[in-house]
Amino acid sequence: MLPMRYLTPLLIVLGGLLMTDTATAACAPALNFEKRRLAGDETVNLCEAYKGKVLLVVNTASKCGFTGQYEGLEALYDQYRDQGLVVLGFPSNDFGNQEPGTEEQIKDFCRLTYSVEFPMFEKVSVKKGKADPFYQYLAQQTGVYPKWNFYKYLIDRDGKVVDVYSSVTSPKSKKLVRTIEQLLAKPASS
Repeated sequence: MLPMRYLTPLLIVLGGLLMTDTATAACAPALNFEKRRLAGDETVNLCEAYKGKVLLVVNTASKCGFTGQYEGLEALYDQYRDQGLVVLGFPSNDFGNQEPGTEEQIKDFCRLTYSVEFPMFEKVSVKKGKADPFYQYLAQQTGVYPKWNFYKYLIDRDGKVVDVYSSVTSPKSKKLVRTIEQLLAKPASS
């Protein structure tokens, strides 16, 4: 039997560990990542920031034929964010060297050219074989790695990856918008 002076600190430590495990277990695997804000030092815990939200995750590029989709993505975010939609942008230079700039240049381009307000994160690799762990997870869940810029992964309020859309799917696509509206209409199960 341990003396009380040793037992109390031990119980406090064990209680803290149990609470940490419970918090981690409550986070859906799709959100169990930390990502740095674009051109910044702030790291965002996706679970803490976006739990219970519908997420549209997009690999972006500033010099691509699909770059005009920034406008549609921002319109989606603006229209549905009060209902719980968040668009998450991840610049990537994996395809055709179409995102060669620094993070600061990318951030300025997005804000000045397309008035992007949706959250943008660090420049990452998304291609199979060298993908960022977040994109590895998205690909494992859907069986699809991005094949070009502006691939879109849709995550429901419970953190389940429910669909993936190719670059040619416009943010204004009736199918995409209908699916987003259906997901927004459902409350999170926990």
